Amino acid sequence: MDQKMTKCKKQLLSKYFIDNLTNLPNIYQLRKDLLENEDTGLVTISIDNFTTINNFYGFLVGDYVIEQVVKYLSQKMNQTIYRVSGTDFTIILENSLGFYELKDYLIELYENIKNIIVMYRGNEIVVSLTLASCANTSHEDIFSKVSMALSYAKNNALAFWIYEDRMGFENEYEKNIQISKVVREAVQNSKIVPFFQPIINNKTSKIEKYECLARLIDKDNNVISPVLFIPIAKKIKVYNHVTKIIINKSFDTFENNEYGFSVNLSIEDIMNSEIFDFILEKLKYSKASNRVIFEIVESEAIQDFRKIERFINEVKRYGAKVAIDDFGDGYSNFSYLIKMNVDYLKIDGSLIKDIDTNKNLHLVVETVVDFARKLGIKTIAEYVHSSTVLDKVKEMGIDYSQGFFIDKPLVSLTVED
Repeated sequence: MDQKMTKCKKQLLSKYFIDNLTNLPNIYQLRKDLLENEDTGLVTISIDNFTTINNFYGFLVGDYVIEQVVKYLSQKMNQTIYRVSGTDFTIILENSLGFYELKDYLIELYENIKNIIVMYRGNEIVVSLTLASCANTSHEDIFSKVSMALSYAKNNALAFWIYEDRMGFENEYEKNIQISKVVREAVQNSKIVPFFQPIINNKTSKIEKYECLARLIDKDNNVISPVLFIPIAKKIKVYNHVTKIIINKSFDTFENNEYGFSVNLSIEDIMNSEIFDFILEKLKYSKASNRVIFEIVESEAIQDFRKIERFINEVKRYGAKVAIDDFGDGYSNFSYLIKMNVDYLKIDGSLIKDIDTNKNLHLVVETVVDFARKLGIKTIAEYVHSSTVLDKVKEMGIDYSQGFFIDKPLVSLTVED
């Protein structure tokens, strides 16, 4: 009886150290083996596009792909391979290598194993890999350092990356953790607020509208730019809340006055059915529905024009208007402008800021203004930072102006009777 129990215990214990799908040693075995070998290094091999494979072919095919990748790697590498997570495999190097030795090793390894092709029912499934390692480090934090190197490589579309202490990844990670905490607290405590930048009518020089710009107020009352907190909000899955907060507070501010106001929406916002429905519900009951302008930012990223057209048509049913923001930034062209029934075109600051001295910019803006006028679209000049730029903008027949020369974004709105 005791012998049976001992045998059963050993079998259970051995399974604890083995990956069920591949029969490879798992991360627990890896940790155990590292304790027995001090002067060693690690290399992680990660499958890049596995989520796409799973979503397209299903989980059973995904498992088959994993098995084929393991078979391929085992044929190519004369080392023990550990499966440390769903898509990540690790090998132990016998000796801890310096940076340049490790770099040469990874280059050779990558060339040997890159772009695996798995055949499934006549279909070629191409599997790409990313490698990561760390140079001259202790076992105490080797996993976190290799993980940081892998994240860096994937985020920057690199074949591999080697962690070195001098890179200061820990500081960057700590900073991101701190900012994440600040963003979460700001969302929970209603510290995401709109600032209001005036937009003047160039014919009357009077303020007619305000752009509502998202800002974060931290616990020390510092004002944090969206450039810093919006990417973090997306990563920690609170971006929807940020969008809703800004929309709610903007509508509340302008509910009982006569000013127009604009709210920025990314393509991501418009494609999100939750945000879409939230906006329509807000428009349905607000007294300010006929004064709001939705500024579509990142318009170059538009792929599904039907969804954008539907959004534009739906909000216009309530009297809302639509603007294209930053027109002229990057590789903007006129073709998508024709497809959308927009009311305003905001000419990007990169075209406006030197328009008083640069003849080429003047020519480009002149073309944009003429094109918009023929389509019945009003134009707004951004980044008007001087009297000479404002004069030039007015001379060219641009309808509205916005920029620091007119006024900076305001923390609160004082409405005159």
